[in-house]
Amino acid sequence: MTQSNVSSTPEHGTEFLPKYDAHGLLTAVVTDYDSNAVLMVAFMNAEAVASTIETGFAHFYSRSRKKQWRKGESSGHVLAVREILTDCDQDALVLRCKPAGPTCHTGEKSCFYRRLGDGRLERLPA
Repeated sequence: MTQSNVSSTPEHGTEFLPKYDAHGLLTAVVTDYDSNAVLMVAFMNAEAVASTIETGFAHFYSRSRKKQWRKGESSGHVLAVREILTDCDQDALVLRCKPAGPTCHTGEKSCFYRRLGDGRLERLPA
């Protein structure tokens, strides 16, 4: 493959060409910028991606409510986006964020506060 062909493909190029699924969504994994802990997983449509890039705060698409929302719009626990990573074929994103308070709607720091062991969920140590 020539250099010009490499730079024009989503896998090797420099152009952001998100590959949305049949529902117009990407999977977004949110991690803590400092610790790299996984905080949450959500979905983003083109509007949520654009709003996130424009404002610097994480926006997502609610599949159940069928609308865009900004994380922390009611709780104040926003996610300040410090870096956006995309996978090789640009159908998933990682948002590296500085959270302002708990990320989970339950009040937990992360939505991943339990692990599966012996067929049951057990709470992770704080």
